[in-house]
Amino acid sequence: MNGWPDGWTEEPRRRTGDSDPTRVMGHVQRGGGAYPPPPAEPPLPPGLSPRRAAASRHQGRSAAVPQQPRYDDGYGGGRGGRDGHGGHGGAGGHGGPGGAGYAAQRPDPVRRIKRGLVAVLVFLLVVTGGTWFWAGSQLRREVDLEALPDRPEAGEGTNYLIVGSDSREGLSDEDRKNLHTGRAAGKRTDSMMILHVGDNGNTLMSLPRDSWVTIPAFTGSESGKQYGATQNKLNAAFSMDGAGLLAQTVEFNTGLRIDHYVEIGFAGFANIVDALGGVEMCLDKPVKDKNSGADLKAGCQELDGAQSLAFVRQRYQEAEGDLGRTKNQQKFLSALANQAAGPGTVLNPFTLYPTLNAGLETVIVDEEMGVLDLASMFWAMKGVSGGEGQTLNVPVANPSLPTPKGSAVQWDMAKAKPLFEQLKNDEKVTVTK
Repeated sequence: MNGWPDGWTEEPRRRTGDSDPTRVMGHVQRGGGAYPPPPAEPPLPPGLSPRRAAASRHQGRSAAVPQQPRYDDGYGGGRGGRDGHGGHGGAGGHGGPGGAGYAAQRPDPVRRIKRGLVAVLVFLLVVTGGTWFWAGSQLRREVDLEALPDRPEAGEGTNYLIVGSDSREGLSDEDRKNLHTGRAAGKRTDSMMILHVGDNGNTLMSLPRDSWVTIPAFTGSESGKQYGATQNKLNAAFSMDGAGLLAQTVEFNTGLRIDHYVEIGFAGFANIVDALGGVEMCLDKPVKDKNSGADLKAGCQELDGAQSLAFVRQRYQEAEGDLGRTKNQQKFLSALANQAAGPGTVLNPFTLYPTLNAGLETVIVDEEMGVLDLASMFWAMKGVSGGEGQTLNVPVANPSLPTPKGSAVQWDMAKAKPLFEQLKNDEKVTVTK
């Protein structure tokens, strides 16, 4: 009879502290002979390497028999206990550092951190991509600049025509009263600016709405009727045939090709300011104008939507009239862009999404404009307010030129032409007024 279990070898089985000599010495028969040697090891099964067989023998299992399910008594399943159950304090016991099975299953903290970072990155990409897709789908692309006739050649840099209209679209009777907009039908332009973005600093140039200019010949967008060229105020072009004719008139009189068009009405302007939580402005003097509803004190203060709209619309208190108003508009628009493109808005979804929603519902742009173009425009205006560019009015020779259409603003073309050329060639602007 063999004294070893089936498949076991004669490897010593003595453990540290084991005093039983029968575990390390062969049993001697009374007749003076020892037990016969154990039988030879059975052949290895196919696919089982000698190294794996040795490992199985070391763990007390037969190399030829598949590993059986392991039963745990709830106190840890390490290899340190004699009976196969891990001891409480020994190697391989509950919480012990020597349990090979437990250690193999212990989570790697570095791997967990990597997985967490990947998950966060994927989440941000999905959210950002979804936001851009949603915002792009909300843009009102209603102006076809490519359809304009007799366009000037494209210059260097990018030119945005930014228009503030007095459109009452979306305003209730209560809104009209609170915003002092009146009940005039249709829409006109309250402000017009060209933002030039280039390599030699960004320039924000205001075009007074009462500028006396040539409105070129055009075909009515709805009627199809032909109209000849005429002299009129710049904002008349918008009233006569909308954004397309306004852009055509600006191109005709400045020689600058308009790359993008952005228009915002009363409602959208006030809603954006309110969504931002107000815009901080510092005024050198009090502003009070019953026509626009402006009633502001001197000093730094936070303006809400209604107060902001009243401030940019008022002109009767200004000594320079419409020219003074354009300066207020530039100052406020730069402050608005600085806040809208700042980290407090961009990195705060509770401010970013309401602001985007308020603006995208009412902003009208050209057909080729995307969300990135709109974002670039705001970043450029933020740069202007931060000292990385300049603001100016188109040079004026006479702010009160008598015309058949009333008092108008006459441009100083001796200064305006070089200014327009510098912008077209993206040169450093040296003409300031």
